[in-house]
Amino acid sequence: MASPYRPQKKRRISPAAVENLPPPLNSSAEQPPLFDGTTKLYTCYTCPFAQRVWITRNYKGLQDKIKLVPLNLQDRPAWYKEKVYPMNKVPALEHSGKIIGESLDLVKYVDSNFEGPSLFPEDPEKKKFGKELWSYVDEFIKIVFTSFKGEGPKECGPAFDHLESALCKFEDGPFFLGQFSGVYIAYIPFVERFQIFLSEAFKYDITAGRPKLAAWIEEMNKINAYKQTKTDPKELVEFYKKRFTAQQ
Repeated sequence: MASPYRPQKKRRISPAAVENLPPPLNSSAEQPPLFDGTTKLYTCYTCPFAQRVWITRNYKGLQDKIKLVPLNLQDRPAWYKEKVYPMNKVPALEHSGKIIGESLDLVKYVDSNFEGPSLFPEDPEKKKFGKELWSYVDEFIKIVFTSFKGEGPKECGPAFDHLESALCKFEDGPFFLGQFSGVYIAYIPFVERFQIFLSEAFKYDITAGRPKLAAWIEEMNKINAYKQTKTDPKELVEFYKKRFTAQQ
């Protein structure tokens, strides 16, 4: 699943980032060698769907195993669609002689096919609840994005209440399923953006009256694997205002 909702401007890198990120490739850029034995993640630094796989890569410590190939989606190279990924979306992973797409599929693929800490619990109850949250994420995203064109908090409030309730399920940590997991990765790029935009455009604090959600957000900002992937809030707000509220 790829997103039409992404700004494409110069990205400011968090001081916590330790990786020297390559610049995005535009339509004039040469294509990197295909199937040369290098595992590549075709991505966009401001796309929340691609961010899921980027976080996964970082958390599992695969910076030296999976090379980032960032694209400028507003001026993307023709070779990407013609020779790499006909769907012409990000993220896409080049691995073992094939190209794989879809962000949620890739989170699971990277977790299963590469070394590093597992992102999915073995506990049967957590596994079952994790699948429920995994299935709900697309609906959550749709509800909140739709609210941006309507009454905002009134329409999306129940979706954040659902997250608050889910975070109360297990008490052994601040995350969904208690500990850090792939479910966290499925949601966090969107919660990051929704919190910023709803605060700016609607003066709505998604954490008000939701202490578990507040603790979750506080905790997530301590995780370097995530912090290194965050989008500049100012450019995000500017993009969303133009797209959803026609404010300049």
